[in-house]
Amino acid sequence: MLFWCAQLKLKTDNLTNYFISQPSRARQRASLSFQVGGTVQARHAEIGQSVVKGEVVATLYNPQLQPAADAAQARLEQLRSDLYQAKRDLVRFEEIHEQGLLAIQSIEQQRTLVQSTLASIDNAKALADQTRQLNEERELLAPFAGRIEAVLLEPGEFAQPGHAVMRLAAQDGMEVEVRVPPHILGATQAGQEIPVRDSLTGMSYMGVVSKVGGTSSGENGLYPLVVNMQGGNLKGGESLEVGIKRITAAQISIPIGAIMRSAAGLTVFKNEGGIAKRTNVKVTQITGDRAVLVAGSLNFEDEVVYAGLSRLADGDEIEVLQ
Repeated sequence: MLFWCAQLKLKTDNLTNYFISQPSRARQRASLSFQVGGTVQARHAEIGQSVVKGEVVATLYNPQLQPAADAAQARLEQLRSDLYQAKRDLVRFEEIHEQGLLAIQSIEQQRTLVQSTLASIDNAKALADQTRQLNEERELLAPFAGRIEAVLLEPGEFAQPGHAVMRLAAQDGMEVEVRVPPHILGATQAGQEIPVRDSLTGMSYMGVVSKVGGTSSGENGLYPLVVNMQGGNLKGGESLEVGIKRITAAQISIPIGAIMRSAAGLTVFKNEGGIAKRTNVKVTQITGDRAVLVAGSLNFEDEVVYAGLSRLADGDEIEVLQ
């Protein structure tokens, strides 16, 4: 009996996707803090408010900053006045010395006084600049345009130097960081495009690998991998699944429709010279519409029938459709 059946050569799949769910975050973010200690005097931005670069988001009160800046500036002005007087005295001493009425030692002493005053002015100027900059640190400025995503201190609370007062996140780019074992990184490099999907909505995006960790500082031996998101209206904190392609040993996969269930287990019909031969197979996993077989179930050169199986029996003649 002649059966007209279609066939498909077996093929190997050596790339498998692994999706790891992690929350998204702003590509550019910062924890804002004062460089000097003091009490938060006012907060000029609320959670969710958009700010521009250089905008004042909070001010600090420290009773020592302004007086210290004023004292340093006054000291600088005093030394400049002393220098002016020392230079005038030096000119006068030189005129008296030319008349033979003053010893050269007095002129040398006056020149030394001028030089020491110049050095004192340089030191006072540096101190005045330092106190002025510290006084300017009473205002907390946004380093880039973005949105306030957290407020950690309220007006009246004491702010320690370097402790975060607010958290700022830019709105022009999102990223997601996952941690993967080192053997997966072999198929991943910076600039590579990989698929990303939203865990809740199922929407798919395209991401670009921006950073690939070369070392692991954690106890679990996982390496960081950062993926930049391209387009979309993503927000921080959304759960994203990153598709990572892992190189595996070659495995044979066939269409699921080619597999039949019998009393002996799972079987397929191989085409051996135009004769259908029933062959037992073992399936390791299902990927889409294909079944991945255990190594040794079939050979790469084998041909299996995947259409017209309902009336096919072991030993029947078959003809392959082009």
